[in-house]
Amino acid sequence: MEKFYLSTAIPYVNYSPHCGFALEIIQADVLARYHRILGEEVFFLTGTDENSLKNVRAAEKEGISTKKLVDRNAQKFYDLKNALNLTFDDFIRTTEERHIKGTKKLWQKCQKDIYRKKYKGLYCVGCEEFYKEKELENGLCPEHETKPELIEEENYFFKLSKYQEKIKEIIETNKVKIIPETRKNEVLSFINQGLEDICVSRSAGRAHNWGIDVPGDPSQKIWVWLDALGNYITALGYTREDENFKKFWQKNENILHIIGKGVLRFHTVYWLGFLLAADLNLPRTIFVHGYLTSAGQKMSKSLGNVVDPFELVKKYGTDPVRYFLLREIPSTEDGDYTRQKFEGRYNADLAKGLGNLVARITTLGQSKNFESRVINKEFKAEINKTWEDYKNSLDDFKFNEALISIWELISFCDRYIEKERPWEESKKQKEVIGNLLLVLNEIAKLLQPFLPETAEKIFQQLKTEPPLAEAKVKKRMKSSLPTRKSKPLFPRI
Repeated sequence: MEKFYLSTAIPYVNYSPHCGFALEIIQADVLARYHRILGEEVFFLTGTDENSLKNVRAAEKEGISTKKLVDRNAQKFYDLKNALNLTFDDFIRTTEERHIKGTKKLWQKCQKDIYRKKYKGLYCVGCEEFYKEKELENGLCPEHETKPELIEEENYFFKLSKYQEKIKEIIETNKVKIIPETRKNEVLSFINQGLEDICVSRSAGRAHNWGIDVPGDPSQKIWVWLDALGNYITALGYTREDENFKKFWQKNENILHIIGKGVLRFHTVYWLGFLLAADLNLPRTIFVHGYLTSAGQKMSKSLGNVVDPFELVKKYGTDPVRYFLLREIPSTEDGDYTRQKFEGRYNADLAKGLGNLVARITTLGQSKNFESRVINKEFKAEINKTWEDYKNSLDDFKFNEALISIWELISFCDRYIEKERPWEESKKQKEVIGNLLLVLNEIAKLLQPFLPETAEKIFQQLKTEPPLAEAKVKKRMKSSLPTRKSKPLFPRI
């Protein structure tokens, strides 16, 4: 069985989850579900980044211990599992013992490329990274639009410059493929400017004694990014090199990281450098999505414009939230959330589109039994085309385009109903309704990775079983629909 390992970036827990991270983890969930349907053995990882300085400062601002803050907020991120109907296989916290031990091991494996020196630089706590003057925009961090702090202390450094040509070759030849191409070019441009050695520790004093000790030197804490990036292997049992680590990392050619564009450099340059130094396998694909904006502005706690996914789910339901984020937001670009856009998409696509089609077909087929062949060649060709477009889109991480292909099939069905008028008695009535029942079953299969609750409801109404392996267009289907009228899938709002 082919192995498929995918991970999200792990978010800081200085705040509660917002829809920007919900976008990323839902994208990952779609891919995990899709690859399971393909019959692959999937390991889907997410978690929380808890050893950052920003977590310490957030706790101090609240007047509580850092541990209390990270415990509380990490639970909120875990609770997304139920709220968003996620299927992750593991959730790692960077304060867990398995991660602490694994991070120290990774440090020791990189030890030959680590040295200590005094350093002075501009540090952005939001990014947890040093910046050069020329990288700032009007003296501000380009990511957080805040003024970096001037830091001067003695720290440990990693010889990233040693791996410049190797990392460049890996990316240029797509040994590690970066999607989209624009992000690949951005990384290569950064590398071509010349890689410098990077600081990989901070003093225990500056860290407020929070974080993982540098092995053999408790006066220093491991830099949060070396710590955080290692979660992708510590969760698999890197410390003892467990079977999952061997199976899903060292012996796997199908490793995917799903990240936002703000952490591109860390995953495509620094992470590869650490892995090369530790003589470990590399990921094969890094998919980079854009930002979710709120009414045209980047979603940010400091701006007060974050959208709470829990509140959104409470008001509209899980599948509508999943649908909006996957359909409205281009997979590799920024996309905007407003209440008007959400409700417009809900009413047009879910209530009027999918919900109306399901209601029409199940009403037509109520209390009758059908055995049908897809005789209409145009109908069969449309189903096959939808599957082809859908698979191609998902293979290219184009979630919105995969959904567009499904809704084109829904529109085709609407036109077919208007043309054939199956509510009228005719010789073709059973054939037409049978064909519609069959295609509705196919639509449910297509929806499984995206709208799992909705797909299950359609299967229940059709009294068919969801497929365990990759769905194929069936030539025959029997359906006995319930006599009672089902509730609308998506009541209009």
